[in-house]
Amino acid sequence: MSIIDIKNLNFSYSGDSDPIFDNLSLQLDGSWKLGLIGRNGYGKTTFLDILRGRLEYDGKITSKLNFEYFPYEVKNEDYLTIDVVEEIKGDYELWRLEKELNLLNVNLDVIYRPFDTLSGGERTKVLIASMFVKEGEFLLIDEPTNSLDIEGRRVLAKYLNSKNGFILISHDRRFLNETIDHILTIEKKKIVLQKGNYETWSQNKILEDEFNRNKNEKLKKEITRLEKSSREKSTWSDKIESTKNKKISGLKADKGYIGHKAAKMMKKSKTLEKRYNKVLGDKKDLLTNIEFEDDLSLESVPHHSKYLITAENYSVFYGQYQVFKPINFTVKNKDIVTIIGENGAGKSSFLKSIIDSNIGKQGLLQLASDLKISYLSQDFEWLKGNIEDFIYDSKIDKTKFLTLLRKMGFSRDQFDKDMASYSSGQKKKVLIAKSFCEEANIYIWDEPLNYLDIITRLQIEHMIKCFKPTMILVEHDEEFIENIGSRDIEIIKSK
Repeated sequence: MSIIDIKNLNFSYSGDSDPIFDNLSLQLDGSWKLGLIGRNGYGKTTFLDILRGRLEYDGKITSKLNFEYFPYEVKNEDYLTIDVVEEIKGDYELWRLEKELNLLNVNLDVIYRPFDTLSGGERTKVLIASMFVKEGEFLLIDEPTNSLDIEGRRVLAKYLNSKNGFILISHDRRFLNETIDHILTIEKKKIVLQKGNYETWSQNKILEDEFNRNKNEKLKKEITRLEKSSREKSTWSDKIESTKNKKISGLKADKGYIGHKAAKMMKKSKTLEKRYNKVLGDKKDLLTNIEFEDDLSLESVPHHSKYLITAENYSVFYGQYQVFKPINFTVKNKDIVTIIGENGAGKSSFLKSIIDSNIGKQGLLQLASDLKISYLSQDFEWLKGNIEDFIYDSKIDKTKFLTLLRKMGFSRDQFDKDMASYSSGQKKKVLIAKSFCEEANIYIWDEPLNYLDIITRLQIEHMIKCFKPTMILVEHDEEFIENIGSRDIEIIKSK
């Protein structure tokens, strides 16, 4: 049995006020299928980078395992896929790669095609298969589902479930439930290791947070009572002290007795104050680890028309090439529509065609008059610069925007950083918060959950169920799609 033994691990990035890891000690079994979850920016990828020796840290990590990290960096995408794998893995037996690709339902002819001609899903599966062409490696798998459609995620979940010995970062709840047997959670103020899957953690977390909320309510009442009692004792002490030099019924007061009595009352007041401060500290500690406290909101505006978008025999063309087979549908107020289809079917092209008049189209696509659209693209890598300038250029409410980011897990010091330094999940949150702040009749989102942590997904899910905005989205998180009650429109790729 191989063990990853972590003792007194400390790590923080230069310039950050709070450490990512503070005196962390734990042991991980090399045979586990371990899921790693937590808010964006809490240190999941950092943890993997520390394990594979990419970052300097204080403490001690002992392991005989050979760590292998996904996603691989592909330096020459114009190479044949078989050569790309060799460049990454060195010498390997071809039959092993073919075996793994078969298990992932990938046509074997892809290995003799240039890597840059493969779809996003094919690339992901080829690189995942490459991880298993050699034995004796412990796999660190960082968000493998981002380029996969629903069917691709199902296949990959079944595939990984048959393997042993990996740490998996993913935010897809169903995917995690079907692949892992242990879960490591980086929370606000602690790290929790449990046997089980996402559902195990979720149930325990809900119970823990509910317990803490109930205890917090009791502490609030206790604080109020102690504040009142402390004030009374202090007031009584002052009143007693003030009688030292007064005459009562013509007799001079006993200063020694009164001073003793006042001191005794003051001592009681000080004792109550200490108890009050302790209870206040207990309350603060309880609240710091509750993740589900803040609800999100958005500025959805109903349109006066019943039908917002109507399509009849509609398709998109790039030159003479028809992207997908003609479709028919309508979108009404309060409809939530999910566009489904295999990788490369043209889902993103369809969304772009609604807002871009320059894209070639055939058939009818009719939008309601004066329709206000908030569009969220997959692309976020262009984000850079000061967040204040972004707010100004976007013409959105600063207070609401920053409040939304805080609710989605941003620390205050993030607002002073260049957005280019943000993680992928943090950049995605910036664009989602912007969309929330836009007063729109319909929200068109292209894979909004990619790179977003589970907590934020739950917040967005709850927001949609609560506010019921009109939406068209491309998304592959099955749990999310089912929970928001969306209607599916399938797009089929033209041959």
